[in-house]
Amino acid sequence: MSVTTLHHHHARPALRSPGRVTAPASRVQLVAPDLRIVDSPVASVLRVACVEGPISRDSAARTTGLSIATVNRQVSALLGVGLLRERADLTASGAIGRPRVPFEVNHEPFSTIGIHIGAVVTGITVSDLRGRILGAVEIPTPGGSPDAALASVTRSAGAFAGRWHRRTPLWVGVAIGGRVDSANGTVDHPRLGWENGRVAGIIGGGLGLPISVSGHVEAMAASELLLAPRLSDTAAVQSSSGTSLYFYARETAGMALTIDGRVHTPASGPGSIAHLPTGSSALCGCGNRGCLEASVSDRAVVAAAVDRKIIASVARGATHVAASVARGETNVAAPQPRPSIAAVYQAAQGGSEAARELLVERARILGRTVALLRDMFNPDRVVLGGQAFTAYPAGIPHVGEAFTAHSTLARRDIRVTGFGDRVQEYAATVVSLSSLYSDPLASMRRAAA
Repeated sequence: MSVTTLHHHHARPALRSPGRVTAPASRVQLVAPDLRIVDSPVASVLRVACVEGPISRDSAARTTGLSIATVNRQVSALLGVGLLRERADLTASGAIGRPRVPFEVNHEPFSTIGIHIGAVVTGITVSDLRGRILGAVEIPTPGGSPDAALASVTRSAGAFAGRWHRRTPLWVGVAIGGRVDSANGTVDHPRLGWENGRVAGIIGGGLGLPISVSGHVEAMAASELLLAPRLSDTAAVQSSSGTSLYFYARETAGMALTIDGRVHTPASGPGSIAHLPTGSSALCGCGNRGCLEASVSDRAVVAAAVDRKIIASVARGATHVAASVARGETNVAAPQPRPSIAAVYQAAQGGSEAARELLVERARILGRTVALLRDMFNPDRVVLGGQAFTAYPAGIPHVGEAFTAHSTLARRDIRVTGFGDRVQEYAATVVSLSSLYSDPLASMRRAAA
């Protein structure tokens, strides 16, 4: 596990955390995220407690394949650092001896903070150690310089996490697009105009917590590995063996590969599919036509809807609101300042054939692109994530039709993520938990430092 100490001098917003000793603001513990299923004994025992707890030591030994003696040692170590707790109240009647006492994750005293910084919206989550989201909030992604924007995000995250003042935050995880250097905690993000944005230094230093930073699509793929087994829909559980292709589309587009329980994370940062040719006529900022993001992103679809007169270039009701304010009326709701993708979805659902055709056009481009990537990598599974798929379910059959028509390989397992419209939240959550899951004892020592 890669651990880097950064030096930082920004002020830290106070997080009310009973009993927690925070590190000096000048030292930031940056730990590269470990986006994989770790099979060490201690990680295996913690994982089985997360997925199946409360569970007895005997059952944990059968599930993990470890000896009962090894399970006992790992349970004792995890009890010692507070990550597990015993449930004597659940001991079977007549059972004798401590190994019969079930154990589970000690989730109530702790939390982690997840931050997904998107091109338009930034999401902040607070989760427990089982990966269950306790609360989430979205804010507009701040503009301005990277330092100013990150400082603003840090203040919002600190204020939001402070609502759970009875829990001790252990870690912060940041998932973000662009080119991410997880070892240095920096990011180049062309859409935001960021170059060498000091994500770890500012957010980790500002919150006074160990921090991990990941590319957001890699994090989404990791959430399928590490968090999906806890979903109630067992059909949505991704196997840890073989290969998986995760394809994401919303305001940006990206892909990630998972190979035998590990998300592939290139040392030089994630690749880009933003400029894959699609055959559309959309003009991209690079000067070419038909690039993927310029064709399927929310912003591109909204621009096309405005051009085709499907939605107005300004929100409906602006004139009415202005007139109401001029008349001195109060409690007048302000209009949405810019047209949004939600307006396009509403138009399609309201019977607009032009809106439906626009969204079908995007769905077909997505299906063709996924088919191209699937044929290139030939994975065992394909998972589709992002609101380009989940926010308009009526488009999914058209994605499937285009995929089938353009893929030359036999169809295997292709599905939409079980996380629905919350993929960004779970991506941030898994980054905040990845180090705790892969090396729980060392991570608890860092969190207490």
